[in-house]
Amino acid sequence: MNITVIGGTGNTGAAVVAEAARRGHTVTSASRSGRHAEGAAKDATADLTDTAAIVDLINAADATVIAVSPDRTGGPVQPTVDAFKALIAARPTGRLVIVGGAGSLLAADGKRLLDSPDFPAEIRPEALAFSEVLEAFRAAGDALAWTLVSPAPAYPSEQSTGAYVVGKDSPVGANLSPADLAIALVDEIERDAHRGERFAVASA
Repeated sequence: MNITVIGGTGNTGAAVVAEAARRGHTVTSASRSGRHAEGAAKDATADLTDTAAIVDLINAADATVIAVSPDRTGGPVQPTVDAFKALIAARPTGRLVIVGGAGSLLAADGKRLLDSPDFPAEIRPEALAFSEVLEAFRAAGDALAWTLVSPAPAYPSEQSTGAYVVGKDSPVGANLSPADLAIALVDEIERDAHRGERFAVASA
C-alpha cells in the first residue's frame, strides 16, 4: 500500500513510518521540516494548516496517518483545531487515521479524563483541542473515511511490549510506547477495522 504519514518526523510519526516500511509498504513522510524519516521512500514538506496540500497528499495515498500535535510550548492550540476542521470541510477522499489524545477517553464515572480535577493542567489545552477534533470527525459521519486513535494516558512510555490491546471510549491500560502504537496504527490501515469511530490503544 501507499501510506502517507503527516508528522512523519515526530516521535509517533517516525515510528509509524518505520513500522509501515518494515512491512513492505511504500511510505511518504510529510512534515514541516521536510527532513528524511528513516524508512520513507519519499519525504515531503507540508504543514497541516495548508489544507489544499494536505488534501492532495491524502488523496494520492491508500491511507494517511496524521500524527500532529498542537503547540506544546505554551502557544495557542486553536490553529490545530482549525486545521482539522478545514480538512474535514474539504472532504478528502482518501482514508484517514488520526492520532488523537487520551483526555477525551471516559473514566469509570462516564466523565472525560480531562474533566478530572487531577488531570495535568499543562496538557489540558491539548486534551481539549483533540476532544474538539474528535467531535468534529464524529459530526462529519461517513462524509469522510476516518478513524481516530486515542493512546493510553501515559503516552509515550519507553517500554515496548511488541503487542497492544484495544478498547472503544475508555482506557484499556495505562501505558503505550510509540512502537506499540505504530503497530496498532499500521494494523488499522491494513484491516480497516474501526472506520468512522474512535478506539483506544494501550501496550499489552
